[in-house]
Amino acid sequence: MDLFESVDAVPEDFGPVAVTIGKFDGVHGGHRAVLAQLQQIAAERGLRSVVVTFDRNPMSLLNPEACPQPLLSKQQKLERLGSTGVDATLMLTFDRALSDVSAEDFVTTVLAGALETHVILVGADFRFGAKGAGDVKLLRSLGESHGFDVVVVDDIELEGGRRISSTFVRELLTDGHVAEAGRILTALHAVRGIVVLGQQRGRELGYPTANLEPNSEGFIPADGVYAAWLVIDGTPFAAAVSIGNNPTFQGVAEKQVEAHALDQDFDIYGKRVEIEFVEYVRGMVKFSTIDALVEQMCLDELAVREILGVPAKVMPQK
Repeated sequence: MDLFESVDAVPEDFGPVAVTIGKFDGVHGGHRAVLAQLQQIAAERGLRSVVVTFDRNPMSLLNPEACPQPLLSKQQKLERLGSTGVDATLMLTFDRALSDVSAEDFVTTVLAGALETHVILVGADFRFGAKGAGDVKLLRSLGESHGFDVVVVDDIELEGGRRISSTFVRELLTDGHVAEAGRILTALHAVRGIVVLGQQRGRELGYPTANLEPNSEGFIPADGVYAAWLVIDGTPFAAAVSIGNNPTFQGVAEKQVEAHALDQDFDIYGKRVEIEFVEYVRGMVKFSTIDALVEQMCLDELAVREILGVPAKVMPQK
């Protein structure tokens, strides 16, 4: 996938294209259905398929108090867009200057100008341009002037009528429902970051953990214990992951993400790792004794092994 991080970076002879525009937070199943339709139309018309998106949620500038936490970092989003097979992504920096561009100027400079758009896919509630003044009706009118077609795509709904959306995925993760979130995302939800030195209590208890740095990439699910994959340099390791402030111990103020890789003991301090969440195991609990905590950690390990299909390690006989 080609990546252009400004309009000026698009080669003059890159078009013509079929394009879709959106935040694409999560690159979930609904997004993927749109991108599959985009690629089909592009193939039928001999066009390149292009996603136009932004380096941040526009609400982070326009209405920061109401802006939700993103599901993915900028880099995670680009990687997931790349996995869909689209030809290119134009990732625009959403700053004050871009927010002030009128709908008409956006079409002239970006869609008709830099990209040479022949067809654009949008949702029925699509808005664009300064203060969201542009809508599908205006886009169709501008398309007639600039020579591109507008295709309105339907929402993708789940059984029961709930629309697939980033908001729904965020709600699921907030409640710890990582398995259902993964089904909607069509990929395991993941966070990643640098492994930093923790208080090493897990190692003292026989369960060494990799602690992610604060402000890691990706939406952190609800506090609790999860079955997950700890991915290091592309290799996944079965892991029990704890999220929270470890209430059994005093002085752990900040929410932590800790991964215990089953049957492994390696030094990965300073490495960037990814945690892919598979299933919720239990909530965060304050234990009255260390022995009770260790006993529960043993039970957590058994549950994680069963979920991930990892047999217990066989110890060699003396």
